[in-house]
Amino acid sequence: MPAPPRKVLGRLSLPERTFVADALRTETVGGVLLLVAAVTALIWANVPALHDSYESVSHYHLGPEALGLHLSVAHWAADGLLAVFFFVAGIELKRELVAGDLRDPRAAALPVVAALCGMAVPALVYTLTNVTGSGSLGGWAVPTATDIAFALAVLAVIGTSLPSALRAFLLTLAVVDDLFAILIIAVFFTGSIDFAALGGAVVGLAVFWLLLRKGVRGWYVYVPLALVIWALMYNSGVHATIAGVAMGLMLRCHRHEGEEHSPGEQIEHLVRPLSAGLAVPLFALFSAGVVVSGGALGDVFTKPETLGVVLGLVVGKAVGIFGGTWLTARFTRASLSEDLEWADVFAVATLAGIGFTVSLLIGELAFDGDATLTDEVKAAVLVGSLIAATLATVLLKMRNAKYRRLCEAEERDEDRDGIPDIYEQDDPAYHLRMAEIYESKAAEHRRIAEIKEAERRALAEVAGGAGDEDGRPA
Repeated sequence: MPAPPRKVLGRLSLPERTFVADALRTETVGGVLLLVAAVTALIWANVPALHDSYESVSHYHLGPEALGLHLSVAHWAADGLLAVFFFVAGIELKRELVAGDLRDPRAAALPVVAALCGMAVPALVYTLTNVTGSGSLGGWAVPTATDIAFALAVLAVIGTSLPSALRAFLLTLAVVDDLFAILIIAVFFTGSIDFAALGGAVVGLAVFWLLLRKGVRGWYVYVPLALVIWALMYNSGVHATIAGVAMGLMLRCHRHEGEEHSPGEQIEHLVRPLSAGLAVPLFALFSAGVVVSGGALGDVFTKPETLGVVLGLVVGKAVGIFGGTWLTARFTRASLSEDLEWADVFAVATLAGIGFTVSLLIGELAFDGDATLTDEVKAAVLVGSLIAATLATVLLKMRNAKYRRLCEAEERDEDRDGIPDIYEQDDPAYHLRMAEIYESKAAEHRRIAEIKEAERRALAEVAGGAGDEDGRPA
């Protein structure tokens, strides 16, 4: 008997839904802080009275020079704080691979193919734009990234009730996107390598892995070791955020018998607020502060490098993710969930065109040494992300009434057992509980009806007695 056709963007399992809800709650708060940080950076950099102080703070150097770590504040934010962000991304990816939806190759095919297409098409759009316009091909990777925190901040601001399946799809896309972004950084933006420092970082990672396997506990062991690994990776010439994602991937994310949460889940729960609420917003504060003028905004649409970034984010992301999703469904004979339409997939694909954090980082790496072009590309990232956010807002708002109904159905818990009713439709005990609830309600309504009927009769008798006393009909 052939297997039933698989649903694309169908209902999540209850454990996966719970995890996604918790993760997105933190990312949404972090996204709002990220939005505030980006606006603050733009104001700080563009108000003439404040501009010099922004430059002074961003370029202020601190750290031990003997260890090769005498870095500017902006540099610390990009190489140090973002390592925390990628550490969390590494844990997310590991959890998805061993305990989440990516552990099933059939289920993993959709977000992986969609993410790959959502990176390849923007890179192709950028390349074609710059080949046609005789621009630099060095920034091909800038529009390939999706910023999940910023995307969720947009959802929070516009107040759309996006169903959990679409939110999970967006989150998984971003996780796979982050992995390939790290690979791009490691392969294409690593210059000369100090093999002694790199060897030391590898040894440190091996010690980190061994301590985890031996069950050694204590932040006072792992935090100093992580700092040493990060410093060695930085001095090796390989981007230091690689250390973060490598350590995240080493954590155990499957549960042993008797465990409520795996070590990876526990550590992610502790570190995610630090990443979303502090590390990423501070990076945005010292990376998004580009001087924006009417002329500079005009240049965004006239220079091939900046136009390629904008088109890559706005057009490339939407076409790539939507096309990858449609092709996966087409050639695996999967069908879209009956609750959704392909217009919903396109709206989420458009929202994924918000490529803030990692796009800014890759922009700095791609045009290192050319401060003017770096700032112009950063402005293009901001403009492209803003256009993508605006388009997604319009598309999602058009569907918001339906999303609200779907979310209400997902959240309904009439038997009040803490589990949404939609997950209990095949459980006989649930239907027995509901029968008791409705029987109780029916008995209550009968009792109220009897009381109201008695009150009505009493009023009628009183009215009848008053009419007899007056000698007139009541």
